[in-house]
Amino acid sequence: MKSTQPLYALAVLFAAATTTVGTPLMAADACVNRGELDAMYCDANKDMVADVPTDPKKWKNPSTIVFTYTPVEDPAVYENIFKPFTTYLSKCVDKKVVFYQVQSNAAEIEAMRSGRLHVGGFSTGPTAFAVNLAGAIPFAVKGNAKEFQGYNLIVIVKANSPYQKMTDLKGKKFAHTSPSSNSGHLAPMALFPPLGLTPDKDYKIIFSGKHDQSVMGVNSGDYDAAAVASDVFHRMAERGQVKEADFRIIYRSQKFPTSSFAYAHDLEPKLADKMLSCFYDFRFPPEMVKAFDGADRFFPINYATTWEPVRAVAKGSGGGFDKATYEKETKREADEAAAKAKAKK
Repeated sequence: MKSTQPLYALAVLFAAATTTVGTPLMAADACVNRGELDAMYCDANKDMVADVPTDPKKWKNPSTIVFTYTPVEDPAVYENIFKPFTTYLSKCVDKKVVFYQVQSNAAEIEAMRSGRLHVGGFSTGPTAFAVNLAGAIPFAVKGNAKEFQGYNLIVIVKANSPYQKMTDLKGKKFAHTSPSSNSGHLAPMALFPPLGLTPDKDYKIIFSGKHDQSVMGVNSGDYDAAAVASDVFHRMAERGQVKEADFRIIYRSQKFPTSSFAYAHDLEPKLADKMLSCFYDFRFPPEMVKAFDGADRFFPINYATTWEPVRAVAKGSGGGFDKATYEKETKREADEAAAKAKAKK
């Protein structure tokens, strides 16, 4: 399903929010440390995530908790998968819980920034943007009793194609997913050049929008290759959307943490603590264990340490997770989307 909200629109929203005279600028004057966080947030304790507002009047205790999961695939699929958990969470916090379907990483980040989203799962790369630009507080990753779940960046081609190594893809139709994606864009920008393949030099980057669209594009022949997350690829095969035997993996990266679960920084602290306990105590039913590659729980994590490899990749790609990087990359995607739309007319 194609994104209905261009990422550039969110970049414009960020620019307006941080240049308008008012609360954000006043907050900037009062904050002793911010790091890469947007001007709306402060990090006085230097743990790399937004602090709870010092004024209790700014804390939120909503009657309905809005939850979502990263739109790496069709959001409707995950609304059904998470149904046992959202039902449990509603009873656990004694509040109504609704699943909010988002169509893009940008829409999810904007929803938390604007206060419409209280807790949700964010893809690996967008997690860092959500932390810096939307005040998200990551607290868990799917996992088991011993460790959190991870994934690899993989490069897939059709099994019957002639491509055997990365340098074979020079000048070919190579799909990335979206500018904020770790495995779908940021990691390729950092990790491919040492392999003899530099994105936007040895091939023109084509943004597909989502991991499943990249996989299906290779399957149909629209793309010669794609950089995708291994867990998404394997889940699609498990559901019968594609056959793994029809593809060849010609590159596999180190392990990265998979999607995080994060809550809005301005939730009332007692509510936030209760909700975290609910997450940590929940054990996935069989259908969720199957859907999430054997993970059976929400494994506690610390953003500063767990996401360090992701931030290192971003720096290696020449960028970071600040507003300027986001605006630059999202404008490029918007320009490409406009060019595609024009070509179809």
